[in-house]
Amino acid sequence: MFDAILVGVLAVGIGFLLSVLFGYDGYSQTVENAYSHYEAEYGITFDISQEAYETMSEQQRIDYETAYEALLKDEEAMYAYNMMLNLSLMITSLGIFVAILLWEFVFPLFFGNGQTLGKKIFGLCLMRVDGVKVNNVQLFARALLGRYAIEVMIPVAILLMLFWGTVGLFGTLFLLGLLIVQVVCMLVTRTNSAIHDLLAGTVVVDMASQMIFNSTEELIEFKKKVAAEQAMRQTY
Repeated sequence: MFDAILVGVLAVGIGFLLSVLFGYDGYSQTVENAYSHYEAEYGITFDISQEAYETMSEQQRIDYETAYEALLKDEEAMYAYNMMLNLSLMITSLGIFVAILLWEFVFPLFFGNGQTLGKKIFGLCLMRVDGVKVNNVQLFARALLGRYAIEVMIPVAILLMLFWGTVGLFGTLFLLGLLIVQVVCMLVTRTNSAIHDLLAGTVVVDMASQMIFNSTEELIEFKKKVAAEQAMRQTY
């Protein structure tokens, strides 16, 4: 949870910088000005509920539809609106990507043992499911394929499309299905692992109490030693 909060803060900061860089506010202001212009010209309000629309008089509905058609024909406003849609997804995805790349991949490379700042503070670390030290490929898969692509960006993209009205019931059902899969994975796996850990073959453990081997060969040698010691203690 600590890491998730800090990743969110980092992603918001990066997203803000990107929005300034790509001029998002300028496009937003153009769209807002267009809305205000046609609302004032036709005496209507675009932002109304379906119930409010149904209570309009026939003339009010005609004015509303005429204003909406005029807005759609405004090339500058439509271009700005489409840029807002595209930039929203791009800025959000890039902000989250850079934040997760730094926090879940770059920082663990510096700290070692797959530790983020949060894991280091609470004495946790990552290892392979067989007890061997996690490698960079697994760390990359866990952070960017599991955490970023599946667990974060798919839900975020669907939520953005729901907000902009470009996806309907299917998006909601898909989002619910992904949530159910995540919960099931955490409930039925022996290590209570989420999708990103299952994908990478990793598990979060308590660092102080866990023996982590540097290589598979070291693990095999340890098992041979334990087996030999047990054999010596057995009576025949």
